[in-house]
Amino acid sequence: MTDTPASPGATGPGTFVIATAGHVDHGKSTLVGALTGMEPDRWAEEKKRGLTIDLGFAWTTLPSGREIAFVDVPGHERFLANMLAGLGPAPIACFVIAADKGWQAQSSDHRDAIAALGITRGLVVITRADIDPAAVETTKDQVRTQLRGTPLQDSPIVTVSATTGEGLSELIDVLDEVTAAAEPPDTSSRVRLWIDRAFTIRGAGTVVTGTLTAGILHTGDTLRLHGETSDRNVTVRGLQSRNSPAAEVAPQARVAVNLRDTPAEDLHRGDALLTSNAWPIVEALDVRRTMGEPLDAGVRELMAHIGTAAVPVHLRAFDADHARITLDRPLPLQVGDRIVLRAPGSRNVFAGLFVLDVDPPELSRRGAGARRGRELAGRPVEGDILAEVARRGAVERAVLVRFGLAVPGEAALPPEVDVVGGWLVHEPALAAWVEAAKSLVTRELEARPMSPGVPVKAIAEALRRADLPLPESSSSAATRTMLDDIIARAGLEFGDGMVRSPGHRADLGAAESGIAEIESSLAADPFSAPEADDLRELGLGARELAVAEKAGRVLRLGGGVIVSPRTPAQAMRVLAGLEQPFTTSQARQALNTTRRTVIPLLEHLDSRGWTRRLDTTHREVVR
Repeated sequence: MTDTPASPGATGPGTFVIATAGHVDHGKSTLVGALTGMEPDRWAEEKKRGLTIDLGFAWTTLPSGREIAFVDVPGHERFLANMLAGLGPAPIACFVIAADKGWQAQSSDHRDAIAALGITRGLVVITRADIDPAAVETTKDQVRTQLRGTPLQDSPIVTVSATTGEGLSELIDVLDEVTAAAEPPDTSSRVRLWIDRAFTIRGAGTVVTGTLTAGILHTGDTLRLHGETSDRNVTVRGLQSRNSPAAEVAPQARVAVNLRDTPAEDLHRGDALLTSNAWPIVEALDVRRTMGEPLDAGVRELMAHIGTAAVPVHLRAFDADHARITLDRPLPLQVGDRIVLRAPGSRNVFAGLFVLDVDPPELSRRGAGARRGRELAGRPVEGDILAEVARRGAVERAVLVRFGLAVPGEAALPPEVDVVGGWLVHEPALAAWVEAAKSLVTRELEARPMSPGVPVKAIAEALRRADLPLPESSSSAATRTMLDDIIARAGLEFGDGMVRSPGHRADLGAAESGIAEIESSLAADPFSAPEADDLRELGLGARELAVAEKAGRVLRLGGGVIVSPRTPAQAMRVLAGLEQPFTTSQARQALNTTRRTVIPLLEHLDSRGWTRRLDTTHREVVR
């Protein structure tokens, strides 16, 4: 990838990505060129017309050693979507205003986009100070007025001339100050790299570029590619940092990723490379307005800009500030994401949104929308753990983390939330499930007294049909942890896949006395299995013996041989004392039993892996 055009990246601490913003022809690209010595415009048409059409990239190193990568965005109103794709993933904005032209229409649009995206860190650069020095102070006043009440209202303002070099040294100092005050990126977080370009390089294959804001990319990583036409795992063949190969790239950075066996035509701006199995892919989400037009203004079909993606959405307003939006295609989103809405064909920002819920409940009842709006109005921006748990009854901690929620430690959880293994459980729901399990077992055993218990699967299915269903997990172990806790809290006993009341013993009815006599006989001589005639005289047929076996009273071996469930372990203690290997005849003599009993008993031990058959006559105990 060494000949990749304008595909910067950065590694290690002290790297930052800054996106430009501002009205067309106010000198954004010229400023970036003066700071970096690089031409950010990539297309011949851009250079010919002197007009930035698409995203441009350039980078430099400050005297402090901090590395800065610039994303230069188009300022013309016709290319608002391209501007949002460059600004969307960037953590810092450089707002550019020309002194000789002052604040203009697209300046307001870019200001609104920055506010909608929630970018809180940046600086303002007044360019072309050499053309009309007298207009500089007037322009500064305009800037302060227009940015009042926005995230950039307290940003430093620097006056420069990219042509003469005036103010550039001060600008470099301010860039150093702004980046020094920025929060360090989270290198331990999951990766979500919004793709802004995809192309093919001869000899290397497909390359995508984007702004890495969190997590670390490594050569050889397997990532999930989720996009407009693709949803599959891909392998990172190589990475590039500042046009040089890199084994890993850390945030914040512009990064070029060489993907193995992935055609460039399968990739689009707005696709994303993700840490596998770490992101919810969502189609419907509930949001809060942060700026712009009221959401209940009557506009329902809008365009949403998220990261580098632009997706049509349908908006269902709950009130002026809260709504549900349904995306035209699903995207990897989390609580806290920022979205820009604009009307189709419009060149202005309609509204800015804050994502509150990426797994919203169904709205099927009359008045559900208004109730949902009231719920969301009281929800803090960091999320409401109690509300999330109460709505589901129980939810795995990992699921909420996947949604982007900050889940506190057990000691800091709301008092109504209990912890069961990896689950967070709403105590009223847990109490209801415990009572339902207890009632089900009591009812079933009263109706079927010969039953040894209720299958645990039947309890799970019943709880999933409850008014508030017991949730399922993708992990059978996690599901079993929840069921075990419910069974224990209900005071029930569990064994052999069956759940029963404490002390419950299957009522064998008329067969009880016969089974008791068999148990007594086997307790005295465990290897003296009753004959078929003995069983018939005791009234024990196949049905009675099957019920007794389920109840753990007897063990049926091949050939109709009946022994105690303890007989195999008792036999092993004897066989382990024989010289190894041993013959069937030696086993029969040691156990003081018949060939009719010893053969199925040995076969049972073989099946459990306790003994091993060596040939037609010899076995050995498995140590």
